[in-house]
Amino acid sequence: KRPRPLLLEPKDTTILRGRSGAAARCALPCAGTSRPGRICPFTQTGVSMQRNRKVVLVSRPDGMPAAANFRIDEEDLGPLDEGQVRVDVDTLSIDAFIRTVLEESSYHRSVPLGGTVAAIGVGRVLESRAPDLAAGDAVVGPLSAQTVATLPAHLLQKLDVSRAPLRAYLGILGLTSGVTAYMGVRHVGHVKPGETFVVSGAAGAVGSLAGQIARLDGARVSGIAGGPQTGKVLVEGLGFDAAIDYKGEDVRARLRELAPEGIDVFFDNVGGEILDDVLDHIKEGSRIVICGAISQYQGDISGGVRGPSLYLRLAERHARMEGFAVHHFEDRYGEAAMALAGWLAKGEIQLHEHVEEGLDRFGDTLRMLFTGGHTGKLLLAL
Repeated sequence: KRPRPLLLEPKDTTILRGRSGAAARCALPCAGTSRPGRICPFTQTGVSMQRNRKVVLVSRPDGMPAAANFRIDEEDLGPLDEGQVRVDVDTLSIDAFIRTVLEESSYHRSVPLGGTVAAIGVGRVLESRAPDLAAGDAVVGPLSAQTVATLPAHLLQKLDVSRAPLRAYLGILGLTSGVTAYMGVRHVGHVKPGETFVVSGAAGAVGSLAGQIARLDGARVSGIAGGPQTGKVLVEGLGFDAAIDYKGEDVRARLRELAPEGIDVFFDNVGGEILDDVLDHIKEGSRIVICGAISQYQGDISGGVRGPSLYLRLAERHARMEGFAVHHFEDRYGEAAMALAGWLAKGEIQLHEHVEEGLDRFGDTLRMLFTGGHTGKLLLAL
C-alpha cells in the first residue's frame, strides 16, 4: 500500500507534515518549488518523521481530571531499533481506565509524573524495522496520547480496514468497548432468552453495546442513563426496551415498574448509589456483572471506592456478583471479533461516536467522559 501523501507548507525551509503534525525536512530536488498546500507527488520514501508531540502527566488529579494536570511536550525522534515501528497516530480511544492510571497506585500500570499518558489508539505505520509490519499498514495498540508512537511491533495488531473503518477498531470491534461488552454479557452474565437485563452507563460505549448484545441474545433490556434525550436514543435508536433517567426519575421506582418480578442480570459500569438501587431489586439467582465504577473515578481512588451497602441482598437471594477485565478472556478474543464483525456487517448493532479534535483537547476530552455531554464512543482525533 502506498503511504499517505504529505503536504508542502510555506516555510522558510520546506517542511513535510503528516496528519500527526510531525515534521521532516524535504531532501527532494523539488523542495521549495511546490505551491503551498499542494499534494507532494512523491511518497514518504527517504523521509523520516522527526518530531513528536505528547501529553505528559505533571500532577495527579485531586478529583476530576483537569487541564492543569497535563502539558504538551515536543521531542525529537531518533532512529528505530530492530523490532520497532513508528506510527502516525490517527485517533485515540478515551476510556475510563485512563483515569485510573493517573493514580500513583493503579490496577493498570500507573503513569509516572513526567510520563506520557496511556491510551489505546489507531494509526498508520510510518517506518518499520519489524518483518510483519510495513509503512502504510493500519494498526491498533497502546499508542498513548501522542502524535507519533514508537514501540515494539509485537504490541500492535494489524487491521483490515476493508472489513470496517479504522475507528471501528476502537469502538464496536475495539478491546475496551465491543469486546469488553461481549465478554461481560456472554461469559460473565450468561444472559438467556426471556431474562430481564439492566445496564448502567447505558449511553456509553460499553453500556450501549452490552444492551444491544443482550437484546440479540433474547433478553428484555433496560438502560440507566442521564437525561430524557439520551433515553430516547437508547430506545428509538438502539432498540432498548426501556430507559431510566437517573437524573430526573426515581431509579428504584422505575425498576419496580419495568421489572416487577425482579432483575436477572445487571451489567454495572457506574457503581455507587446506582448499584445499591439495583441490588434492592434483584431476583433469586441473579447475576451482577461488575465492569466498572465510573461514578467512583472522580476522587483519589488509590485508597478504594464506595462499596455497595446492600450487598447482603446477594446472600438473601442466592445471587452472584462477579467482576472482570477484558484480558481475563484473552483466549476468546477471536470469538468476540467474529461475532461483533458479523453483527456490524448485518447492521444489527451500532455505536454512536463523539469525536473531539486535536491533542491539545486531551485533558478536556478526558474530563467529558465523567461529566457527560457525549453519547456512545468518545474519541480524540489527532
